[in-house]
Amino acid sequence: MNAMPDPSCHTAVPPLAVRDLVHCYEGSNVLTGVNLVLQPGSVLGLIGRNGAGKSTLIRAMLGLLQPLSGTATVFGEPALKLGDASKARLAYVPQQPEALAWLTARQMLDFVGRFYPRWDQGFADRTLERWQIPPNKLLARLSPGERQRVDLIRALASQPELLVLDEPAAALDPVARRELLREIALRAGESGTTVLFSTHIVSDLERVASDVAFLHQGRLLMHCTIDETKERYGRLWLPERIHYAAPTQSLSRRRHDDGSLSLVVERDANGAWPEAANLPGARVDALGLEDLFVEIAE
Repeated sequence: MNAMPDPSCHTAVPPLAVRDLVHCYEGSNVLTGVNLVLQPGSVLGLIGRNGAGKSTLIRAMLGLLQPLSGTATVFGEPALKLGDASKARLAYVPQQPEALAWLTARQMLDFVGRFYPRWDQGFADRTLERWQIPPNKLLARLSPGERQRVDLIRALASQPELLVLDEPAAALDPVARRELLREIALRAGESGTTVLFSTHIVSDLERVASDVAFLHQGRLLMHCTIDETKERYGRLWLPERIHYAAPTQSLSRRRHDDGSLSLVVERDANGAWPEAANLPGARVDALGLEDLFVEIAE
């Protein structure tokens, strides 16, 4: 089930959008008909287990790989033919930064800054000092966490309109993670920066994201606001005697040792749960975001 926000309620061009995206590696589907639109000013957390296809989706959205089929646009332009002006409006941090490893942190930031008209050199200098990163040490000799922080400084100092982060906290310690999340929230709140970040850490998502998209086995199972997840999705419990009434559509389905069945279901357009929820013995439990993630991902 692919979820797409209704574009008719937004007049601005979406910073990122993909339609019917399909991609394969070695004959196996990594992305299967993904539809996703990122609205201006939103902070979208792309959540999923490792191997769900998050990095592949991000790279396809940005035109860094050509999908098997489907389309991707950035600021309304085809992602695979993105012009220099649009590239200057976005910043991307991959999960494992590798570029320009023969330069020092300061050399890399000085070099990259020349390509961005809104480059904030003061921010870059202050943040290097605040995060205690040796400015004259080769990037290749920094720890993975330090390398990732330098790349985050590079992305944030460009003052992008669109900030895309692939597992930005993967190599960061808890203090650095919290600082990064605070910076994301600040940029989104004060400058209206649109942010997409992938993660499998639900608590990070809950702290800063306005929206969540759940990618599972290459399919986009849900896309809604963080607040909607608490009202829209629930765990439906059915005792064994009424299994026959189980809805055919659900995000997950489990049979338990006592014979009962549990399903993750969503309300319909009128806000009603599936009809089976009204049967004697059935019940619907509320799900927090972490519970929802575990129920679907396991």
